[in-house]
Amino acid sequence: MLSIKTVTATDVVEPAIAGDPLLSNVELPLRRLYHPLGFSIEVITNSEEVLAAAEESWGGLRRAFREPALELRIALGGGKSGLCPPPPVYRGQRHLLSIVADSQNFAVCDREQGFAFAWVDRHAVERRAYLRYHFLEAIALSLLASSYVTPLHAACVELAGHGVLLCGNSGAGKSSLAFACARAGWRYISDDASYLVRKGGGRLVVGNSHQVRFRPSAIELFPELEGLSITPRAAGKPSIELPTALMPDVTTARQSTVEYIIFLNRVESDVPELLPFPKQLAMEWASQSQTDTGASDEQQVASIRELLNAQLFELRYCTLDRAVAQLESLIRTTEERW
Repeated sequence: MLSIKTVTATDVVEPAIAGDPLLSNVELPLRRLYHPLGFSIEVITNSEEVLAAAEESWGGLRRAFREPALELRIALGGGKSGLCPPPPVYRGQRHLLSIVADSQNFAVCDREQGFAFAWVDRHAVERRAYLRYHFLEAIALSLLASSYVTPLHAACVELAGHGVLLCGNSGAGKSSLAFACARAGWRYISDDASYLVRKGGGRLVVGNSHQVRFRPSAIELFPELEGLSITPRAAGKPSIELPTALMPDVTTARQSTVEYIIFLNRVESDVPELLPFPKQLAMEWASQSQTDTGASDEQQVASIRELLNAQLFELRYCTLDRAVAQLESLIRTTEERW
């Protein structure tokens, strides 16, 4: 007679367990609610280490929006290799997204239902940065982008209640200028990844205000980054992660309504300039920077069109200090008009 084995947290993906070859019924007794970007996501797992990684990414963040919670089920299996798994490959069709590192570390996201499940092995879990960037945060942001927000390759800061979105190509200095603004007394909202809230049709942007991520070359601009560890990112680029909690002089905000969109252009001239930026070029930039999020094209286009009703400028600059001063002058001029 066939013996049915009870699935527990110590079981591994292989061999397939009689009666449940897909391991659909693995017990996941641990549940905790987190609020990345102010939206709710429930992490369901059989691993305290997974919850510890989620706590490191999102602990302390409070709920800001009342939309239904998204769901991430992540099961810890076995694994025989002592090496860190390779960076995963991301592939999508329609509302489905797969994240595959190897046979023991993979995820499937249903972006239409706001649900994902993942299997990881102990060697992935022991490398918390790997687990956070390649699985927890990548999955959460994918589900949020398909359900509630439009991703923007831009930084966001705020001065005197005026939200400023810093845009530009990779290497234009978005994170560095946002940090320079924060050190000069601005509110910091996000580095080079901001998210436009689609519900309400406004220009409300949210971001990960509890950390700043820099390219390693930023040490030349900010000596205080010296000695901080270099970690991977979901996109595979190395970065230096600096928690804003370690910077008592930096004020943060979870969200801001964008009034200005600034396209950054590094030039040799030491005199910064603010020039009007054509709306058509801004729309082309927004279209090119969008990825397949699983959201409808109509939703994304409508949200971007509303965002581009903000005032558009190109900032030609060389040094961060003078760029910050030029932006502050723009804000002061606006307040004087009011």
